[in-house]
Amino acid sequence: MPRAIVTREPTTSSARWRSAFAPGEVIQRVRPKEFAGWLPNPHRGTTTFQRFNGDPLNPGLTWSDKDGPTVFKRFAGNLTNPDYPDTTISYCRWVWAALEPEKGRFRWAMIDGALAAARARGQTLQVRLQPYASDSGLPPWFWDLGGRPDRALEHSGDDVERSRWEPDHNHASYLRHWGALIAAFGRRYDGHPLIESVDIAYAGNFGECGGNASAATSRALVERYRRSLRTTRLISMLGTHGCRYGARFPDLGWRHDCFGDMSAYGHGVVPEGLAWNSMYEDIPRGIQSGRVADTWKTAPVVFETCWTVGYWEQKGWDVDYILAQGLKWHASVFMPKSSFIPERWRDRIDAFDRRLGYRHVLRQLTLPLEAKPGSRVAFWLWLENVGVAPLYRDYALALRLRQGRTSTVLPLDLDLRTVLPGDAMLTGSFVFPRALRRGEVEVHIGIVDRRTHEPVAELAIEPRGPDRWHPLTRIDVL
Repeated sequence: MPRAIVTREPTTSSARWRSAFAPGEVIQRVRPKEFAGWLPNPHRGTTTFQRFNGDPLNPGLTWSDKDGPTVFKRFAGNLTNPDYPDTTISYCRWVWAALEPEKGRFRWAMIDGALAAARARGQTLQVRLQPYASDSGLPPWFWDLGGRPDRALEHSGDDVERSRWEPDHNHASYLRHWGALIAAFGRRYDGHPLIESVDIAYAGNFGECGGNASAATSRALVERYRRSLRTTRLISMLGTHGCRYGARFPDLGWRHDCFGDMSAYGHGVVPEGLAWNSMYEDIPRGIQSGRVADTWKTAPVVFETCWTVGYWEQKGWDVDYILAQGLKWHASVFMPKSSFIPERWRDRIDAFDRRLGYRHVLRQLTLPLEAKPGSRVAFWLWLENVGVAPLYRDYALALRLRQGRTSTVLPLDLDLRTVLPGDAMLTGSFVFPRALRRGEVEVHIGIVDRRTHEPVAELAIEPRGPDRWHPLTRIDVL
């Protein structure tokens, strides 16, 4: 068991707590009330897009995939997102030309500014470096230094125009120069505590579909990301060669950028309602062909809306079906483009958000009513994850014993990364701190950083303390 950390806090007092127990009782059972509301927990839930908590939403049904933030306003103290779920994650993308306007000259100030803005707004930052966005984004110097267009497009009729701005991703120049950008980014930012994840958006328009990159090229580019970002979480793009290759690495998550697409219009070619779309074909086929059906057990699944939720409503798509599928596929993160959530769907989106990722409920904790300092205290704990995925960070579930101004934090022997949806039970014991004086000691529970023992997330139980610790009960100190 990790070494306990002792801290000093303000003194508290209470009325006698044990009067409800008969004289012969030695065991107490703690059954907290489940909390049904939103929790400001990290690494899960809805994200903002190209902006941060408190920023205005995109107008109407609009958004920009390519225009990542470059100017950062001073934070005014307002974290609310009207017509949008509360969030602890921001998601930002920048095209290559914005990041490296001249060969070897990187505009890291944009990334630094975004990280500072995220910190001020209580968010971490998901990042995508994207090669290009439609007909813009590739730096002009790329062509000057030997970049070659995708020649196959020149002979494909309607795609001749694309051949003027879409590169051949298999050419050595692309691998060399794009790979150099990823390596430089990794040298500066790998392991940064505020970077939630980085997309393996190695090729294609917006970095989404892999362009014309072959399986061999895709493997080489994925390995460039893995070598450059050894600590930071990486997220593959579902349906690409790179995602299929990355499926062998349990720490690589995946994302799909057209979640919610129910367009199935026949256009006189197939029966109405039976055309190809993302929700019935692209996502489930991608999960199957990419061999990522079980990835959620060890790495996060991320969904970005196809268009916006407002557009779904406009088209009359079945939002209940869409959201149920997202939960069935074990999503941890949802990115609806910082676009308004229709009022009549807000409750359903909020309920969906609350189940994303992990959500831990303490069902019962059994402890003795009294103990002597230095003795071993036995306990039994029942924790339920009512979310749809585990917590992927190595945080610890811990008890805090507080008496007067003295606190001792005791991490428990339970790896939260292994707590999948459902029950986790733990029988264990800990040494009752020798420094405790005769009287009472308060017992709290929390999710803490293993190194600092500071709380980092909340359980879905009441009461909720202002310091993220949940008060549970007391034990008499003999």
